[in-house]
Amino acid sequence: MAAFDEKEYTKSFDWSIWRRLAPFVRPFRRDFVGMLVFNGLCALVDVAIPLFQRYAIRNFIQADSLRGIVPFSLVYLLVILLQALSVVAFARNSMTIEMNMGRDMRRTLFHHLQTLSFSFYNVTPVGYLLTRVMSDTNRIASMVAWNLTDILWALFYVLGTFAAMLILNWRLALVVIVIVPVMAVLTGYFQNRILRWNRKVRKLNSRITGSFNEGITGAKTTKTLGTEEQTVRTFRALTQEMHDAGIGAARLNAIYIPLVLFASTMAVAIVLLRGGYMVSGGLLELATLSTFTTYAVGIFEPIQMTAANIAEFISLQASIERVTDLMDKVPQIQDSPEVVEKYGDAFHPKRENWEPIRGEIEFRDVTFRYPDGGDNVLEHFSLHIPQGATVAIVGETGAGKSTLVNLACRFFEPTEGQILIDGVDYRQRSQLWLHSNIGYVLQDPHLFSGTVRENIRYGKLDASDAEVEAAARAVSADTVVEKLDKGWDSDVGEGGGRLSTGQKQLISFARAVLADPRIFVLDEATSSIDTQTEQLIQQAIDHLLRDRTSFLIAHRLSTIRKADMILVVRDGRIVEQGTHQELLRRRGYYHDLYSKQFAEESAARILQ
Repeated sequence: MAAFDEKEYTKSFDWSIWRRLAPFVRPFRRDFVGMLVFNGLCALVDVAIPLFQRYAIRNFIQADSLRGIVPFSLVYLLVILLQALSVVAFARNSMTIEMNMGRDMRRTLFHHLQTLSFSFYNVTPVGYLLTRVMSDTNRIASMVAWNLTDILWALFYVLGTFAAMLILNWRLALVVIVIVPVMAVLTGYFQNRILRWNRKVRKLNSRITGSFNEGITGAKTTKTLGTEEQTVRTFRALTQEMHDAGIGAARLNAIYIPLVLFASTMAVAIVLLRGGYMVSGGLLELATLSTFTTYAVGIFEPIQMTAANIAEFISLQASIERVTDLMDKVPQIQDSPEVVEKYGDAFHPKRENWEPIRGEIEFRDVTFRYPDGGDNVLEHFSLHIPQGATVAIVGETGAGKSTLVNLACRFFEPTEGQILIDGVDYRQRSQLWLHSNIGYVLQDPHLFSGTVRENIRYGKLDASDAEVEAAARAVSADTVVEKLDKGWDSDVGEGGGRLSTGQKQLISFARAVLADPRIFVLDEATSSIDTQTEQLIQQAIDHLLRDRTSFLIAHRLSTIRKADMILVVRDGRIVEQGTHQELLRRRGYYHDLYSKQFAEESAARILQ
C-alpha cells in the first residue's frame, strides 16, 4: 500500500464535479420531482401551523369563546393528515433514490473496472478499489437522497416563513433576515477547510480498507510468522491517523455550527425585545407576537440544519472526486474504433466475424518498456514462433520471465514494433478474440467462490458435466475431487482457500483444458505439485500441448527439456535462446542454471 501514490485533490467547491452525477440522477427525475412536491407540501403545513396558533389565540383564547372550534379542529386535522402523507411519500422517494442510485453507481464502476487493462490491476491496491466501489458510492447515494430532502424542506420552509413574517410585520421580519447573510459568510469561510479535512479522511479510509484486506487474506502467513503484534501496530497507526484527521474535521464543525446557533439565538432575543415593546405600545397583537416568535425560533433550526447539510455536502465532493476519477481511468490497451466495429468489444462481441486462430506468433523489431519504468526491457527484439511450437522461458526469480508472455497475450503492447498473430498485427483484431483463445495457468491460481465443477466450467460456460469431468481427468484433477466430501459439488471457499496450492493448480489446469485454447501459457504451473502428481500432469501437458502454441514459464528446468525453443532471461533481458541441447553445449548462463539445479535436486533425492 505504501508504494501506491494516490491522487491528491485540491479543488474547492466545484459545480463541474457535481455535474458528473447527472447520469445517475437523471433516471430518477420523477422521484426527485415527487420529493420536491411533497417536501413543499410538508413545508407549507409547517408554515401554516403557527397561523392556526394565531387564529386560536385571537378567536378562542382572547375572545373567551369556543364558537367555530369544531370546523377549525377538522381543518387542522386534515392539514396534519396531509403532512403525514407527504412525509411518507417523500421518504419513499428518497429511499428509492438512495437504493437505486447506489446500485447504478456500483454497477457502472464494476463494469468499467472490467474494461481496464491488466496493467491497472498490477499497480492498484484492492483497498483503493473497494473504498470507491462500496464506501464512496454508498455515501454519495445516501447524502443525495436524504440530505437533499432536508435541504429542500428547509428551503421551502424558510421562504414560506419569511413571506409570512413580512406579511405579519415587515419591521420585525427584517431583524431575522439580516442574520441570513451572516450565516452565508460563515459557510463560505468554513467550507474549503472542511473539504480539505474530509479529503484526507477519505484517502486514509482507502489505506485502512487495503490494510484490513491484507490482514484478512494474509492471516495464515501472519500466524505462521508470529507477526500479529506488528500487523496490529500497523493497522492501529493508520486508524490513529484517520482518527486525527476526523478530529480536525469535527473541530471545524464544532466551531461552525455553534456560531450559526449563536447568531440565530441573538436574532430571537432581538425579536422578543422589540416585539414586547410593540405589544406594550399597542402596535402589535399578542397573538401576532406569539406567531412571530414561533417563526423566529423555528426558522433558525432549518437554517442551522441547512448549514450542517451544506457542510456535509461540501465534504461529499471528496467522495465524488474519488469515484469520478476511477470512472475516468482509461484502459492502457484499447481496440481501435474500426476493430470494435468489426469484432465487437468485451461485452458485445461479434463472434461471427472472428477468424480462426492457428497460433503462429511473431515479434517483429519489438521495443518495450513498462508504463511506470524508464529503461527498455526489450530493444529491437525479433522472434518467430511457429504454430504448435513450445517456448520455454527460464531465469532466476524476478528476472522478468513474464514480460514476453504479457506482450504475446496483449496484456501490454510494444512501445515500438509489432507482434503478429497468424501474420496479422494483433492490434488489428480485438483483445477478446485473442484472450478467448488463450489458456492461462498461474503459479498461484485464483479460484472463485463456488464448487469444483463451477470453477472448471469457467473455461467453457456452456460445457456439460461430462465435458467438465473429462477435462479434469485429463490433468488428474479428478484426484482432487476424490478427496473431497461432496466430490464435484464441494465448495472451494473464497479464493480457493479450502484447497492446497497444488489442488488449485490442477483445477486451474482443467479449466484451461476445457477452454480448448490455441495458445497455452503455463506460469510455473507445476512448481507447487509433488513429484508424483507432477509426473501425471507432465504426461497430460505433453499430450494437450500437441499442435498448440505454448509458453512455459518454468523454474524446474527438468520440465522444459523437450521445448522447441528455450529463452533465457536475466535482469529483464533475453541473454540466450535455443534448444536444451544447444544451450548446454554453449556452456553459458543456462548451463550454469541447469547444472546448479540438477545438483540441488540430486542432493535432495539423496537426503530423502
